[in-house]
Amino acid sequence: MFGVPVRGLIVIAVLGVAGVMYAVNGGNPMDSAKADEICKITVTADILNVRSGPGDMQPIVATMPRDAVTEALPRVENGYRMLGERRWVSQEFTALTSDSTCK
Repeated sequence: MFGVPVRGLIVIAVLGVAGVMYAVNGGNPMDSAKADEICKITVTADILNVRSGPGDMQPIVATMPRDAVTEALPRVENGYRMLGERRWVSQEFTALTSDSTCK
């Protein structure tokens, strides 16, 4: 096709896509900011309910005692911070640890 081998077109296309992804992310590697982010919480309530979703009507799937420290995710919805898959806690009864970089 126009004297350019197919393999050459594939290489050009891959480099073009990589260049666009680099430019869209502001010149940073993909997910580089998230990889460096530390997000941990400390429980401030006597007993903290861990719920299956971000709301007080969601079923309780576990509990955590006061002063427990756990890793969390930066995602917050309706005043609830996500700990993991189907694990949410109310931000009202937690505090970010001093080494956390999430908000």
